[in-house]
Amino acid sequence: MSPTSRSISRAGRARRARGNVATPFTAVLALFLATLLSALVSTVALAAPAHAADSYRFWGYYQLTSGTWGFATKGPDGTTPADGSVEGYRFALGDTSTPRLPRAVVTFDQACGSTPAVSGSKRVGVVVDFGRAADAREQGATVPAPYATCVTVPTSATGAQVLAAAAKPRVEKAMVCGIDGYPASGCSDTVKDVPAAAKAADQPVTIDVRPASSAGSTSASGAAASSSAAAPASSSSSSSTTAYVVGVLAVLSLLAAAAWAMARRRRADGR
Repeated sequence: MSPTSRSISRAGRARRARGNVATPFTAVLALFLATLLSALVSTVALAAPAHAADSYRFWGYYQLTSGTWGFATKGPDGTTPADGSVEGYRFALGDTSTPRLPRAVVTFDQACGSTPAVSGSKRVGVVVDFGRAADAREQGATVPAPYATCVTVPTSATGAQVLAAAAKPRVEKAMVCGIDGYPASGCSDTVKDVPAAAKAADQPVTIDVRPASSAGSTSASGAAASSSAAAPASSSSSSSTTAYVVGVLAVLSLLAAAAWAMARRRRADGR
């Protein structure tokens, strides 16, 4: 073999050898991809719903449709009730798969029949059910009596603004954690061991309709109520998690494409 041929052969073997050795960039890229994948797995795990055995003490948000209460698909701040609708809130110990509904139906006519319509505004009925003693955060706590009222608000008012016009909510991170001071503390507390009394079926109650002027001044056994509020996981946190996952997947796709292009270029140089 001529010196020129041996030189070309050695150069080809050197290029092929270099093509089989991981470059610093390749190592860093692999480490970065592994880190991103680990973060993605952790995020998905954290975003997974709580075990079915877990229950919560929280204020549930409901809408009345054709005389039946239904669990709201969005939070009060993301909902714009229509004129003539009825909003409901119920404090209870339970979970979102089998929510505790307000214990009585109050129609729009019953709540707002005596409230005159105002041009440029809407009338919305509001039902507030503080739940049972078995649902209370503290044993022996005095549970306020449920009530209904009617509010007149601008047509663009959200469910949160409707509630604020009817009562005194305590809101934390877009979650209603208490209404009219009940409960006095806490927000969507997790409960693993649900007492038997809390598992019992609801009993019907009578919900008094209060004039709109008295809304937001509820009392229990003569004691004035203070503000408070809570609800389990909001849609905004789910949206944030979804956006994060989509972003991570997009970055992974771009990095994978870059790695494939570099590998192809190295193979071409090694020919």
